[in-house]
Amino acid sequence: MKALLLEGSTKVEDLKLSDIPIPKVKDDWVLVKVMAFGMNHSEALFRQFEIDNPAFNKPVVPGIECVGIVEDPSNSDLSKGDKVIALMGGMGRTFNGSYEEYVLLPKKNVFKVNTKLDWIHLAAIPETYFTAWGSLFECLQLKEKDSLLIRGGTSALGIASIILAKNLGCRVIVTVRSDKHNELLEYLGVNKIIIDIENSIKDKIGEKVDKILELVGPLTVPESLKLLNKGGICCSTGILGNVFTLDKFDPIKEIPNGCYLTGFYSNYPTQETIDEMMTFIDDYKIIPEIGKVYSFDNVIEYSRDLENGKTNGKGIVVVDEELKKQI
Repeated sequence: MKALLLEGSTKVEDLKLSDIPIPKVKDDWVLVKVMAFGMNHSEALFRQFEIDNPAFNKPVVPGIECVGIVEDPSNSDLSKGDKVIALMGGMGRTFNGSYEEYVLLPKKNVFKVNTKLDWIHLAAIPETYFTAWGSLFECLQLKEKDSLLIRGGTSALGIASIILAKNLGCRVIVTVRSDKHNELLEYLGVNKIIIDIENSIKDKIGEKVDKILELVGPLTVPESLKLLNKGGICCSTGILGNVFTLDKFDPIKEIPNGCYLTGFYSNYPTQETIDEMMTFIDDYKIIPEIGKVYSFDNVIEYSRDLENGKTNGKGIVVVDEELKKQI
């Protein structure tokens, strides 16, 4: 089968697909025929430098999520032919991930779904919507009529969060780096768009908010905390600012009295949470926004676009040969 196999940190121009054996099934692991997979900022960082960390197995096939069909359920509760999504839990890090035609995954990472979404739109769901769902509802405890600020609003995760929050009935404010996506944001129902070039919006926002989804990350968390109403919550989920830790952060001084700072770690999905999320998506007839769609064969093109932020939202890579004809 075809797979993108990485030996270590690799430049885009050096990427190529390899021929490797289809994995052999073993107890507690499920073999999935990959139909498509979504692309994530973390995968670009992994290929660029994180892969060289001794904690990660090498060679390894990257990819932290996919959608597909169960080829061999092994001793799981799944059945051959089930439509599934798979994500996280070491996928594409400590064991091979989705950048291949067939992937062998721990059964705890594979979740059956029953949805009318086509494969390409379903591929926009797993990691992105699971992270948005957990950030908004588990960590921010988002409620109808809450005011929500999303910093990094045109990222794939930002767009998914906008869609979920607007369907719930929230007032949504987003920060962006330019106005080139304003038409999409207005279409999605965003109430206020703030251009943020200098990683500071304190003089532009003009109001405080109930909840903040922080996707820029530690670079702007200290300012975000100051924008909360009393009782408000800030959830730090993304690292779009490429700053990974808070330096000299004094929580006593930086977190306003009566406000809260949390974070969402997406490594432990469950079937119960996936079912709740998919029910919400189906009940509200949500169709995920997707950016560019690529053929698996064009590995250099989609990897370069992912690295340079040119997927225009959630990039989807189609692996199945029949599905490629729909691109």
